[in-house]
Amino acid sequence: MSVQGIDQLLGELRSMSALASGQPVNQPSEVPGAPNFADVLKESIDQVNQVQQDAQAKQVAFQSGDPDANLQDVMVSLQKASLSFQTMVQVRNKLVTAYQEVMNMQV
Repeated sequence: MSVQGIDQLLGELRSMSALASGQPVNQPSEVPGAPNFADVLKESIDQVNQVQQDAQAKQVAFQSGDPDANLQDVMVSLQKASLSFQTMVQVRNKLVTAYQEVMNMQV
């Protein structure tokens, strides 16, 4: 479910309400054309998944005796996949920590 349309509608309603009450209209906090956080996160997860699938395909090709697959390429691709996954886990841990800190703030 996309909430982008709902957020846009709420923003328009707030600006109309402020205009009707004679208050200055606040500028929107979102910059048009700026990437959405969820889209960037999904794209990076997809990239990690693609690296892992490529490494697995090279591993299977080497194990099945494909003459074009050599051990060095398989090992490098497996290390890239491992490193990208570990990086993704660290980013997730940082996001969870930041979320917990925000939720523990007193208002």
